[in-house]
Amino acid sequence: MNYNEISNKLKEIDIEDHIWLIYVGIILLSWYSNSLERKYFIYNDLDSKDKYRKIIIIIFSILVIVYIYFFQGSLDDIFSLKPTDGIKKIKLTELSAIGSLLIVISGLIFLYIAYTDQDIDVEIAFN
Repeated sequence: MNYNEISNKLKEIDIEDHIWLIYVGIILLSWYSNSLERKYFIYNDLDSKDKYRKIIIIIFSILVIVYIYFFQGSLDDIFSLKPTDGIKKIKLTELSAIGSLLIVISGLIFLYIAYTDQDIDVEIAFN
């Protein structure tokens, strides 16, 4: 690796560190939203239901943005492949991009469900 490649990798790692902090925030928001959902089901508290839905929409909106970031990174990896790269590296890079695309699609589907499901009939998860 040359200096520019190492510098770019270190920048990517720094961004990923920030994304881990975002995930910690999402975990805390999810924990809070679960308590609101529980309160809605136990006490039929409509205010808790509304707050729960709004938080879930926020969570999945943030996740979709993160997923798109990783998908963009996968596309960048594909475009940076060289003709001299081995078959294994090319295949794995392509598979990584396909996996990232599928995660973006799943995030969009979950966001759609969270936005559309007014009655909280469908359980959604992002594990």
